[in-house]
Amino acid sequence: MDAIVSLALSFPLIFFTALLALTVLYWLLVLIRLAPVELFEHDSLRNDTLASALVSLGFAGVPASMALSALIVLAAALALAAELAVLGPLPLGFFRVPLGLALIWAAFALASPLAAALCRRLHRRLHRHPTLSKRCLLGERVRVTSADAEGATAVMDDDPAREVRLRGKADNQPRVGEVRVLVKYLAGQGAYRSVREERYLDARTRLVRLHLLERHEGPMHGGNGHNGSHPSA
Repeated sequence: MDAIVSLALSFPLIFFTALLALTVLYWLLVLIRLAPVELFEHDSLRNDTLASALVSLGFAGVPASMALSALIVLAAALALAAELAVLGPLPLGFFRVPLGLALIWAAFALASPLAAALCRRLHRRLHRHPTLSKRCLLGERVRVTSADAEGATAVMDDDPAREVRLRGKADNQPRVGEVRVLVKYLAGQGAYRSVREERYLDARTRLVRLHLLERHEGPMHGGNGHNGSHPSA
């Protein structure tokens, strides 16, 4: 038992031990209804938030809290395996700190696609519980099946059994047969704003390029800035 505690409190595993403890605490609060499942979600993907960042990493369709939990658990498992197989047996001395930091980064980098794939397998199960999957549907692809004067009805591209209502502006009305991406949740109407898939992808490309420019040239002044480069509805 002492060996397990010592391992859990050693660097870099203590970082994952703390994250796992916070994750367990959060889900306990969810179970006793003191914390919501959609804790990190926002009504729109327009702003740079944790939820929108996770959507860009492939975690659309599941609550950000669930995506983070999967990411942390898988990263912790990879870090533990690396510690036991590589770092533990070696007399690293001072080099344990830089190698430990590199291990933390590598564990999350390797765990990200694995966690995203795991979360994608949960999509349909979450779709069966609409009360648990409202804002977390932002970033999901839908196919418009019908349109009327008030808006349109669409089905999830990966789950035709789940329908959502769309509301459009005068210059952005959904059309039957279009593939669109949900970008904003209208809480008062229980519906979504959406944009055509190609427009959404173009906006994401411009956003990535803008961030790269800012990193190399400093903050940009004038023009549309961040908000002008985000997908809008």
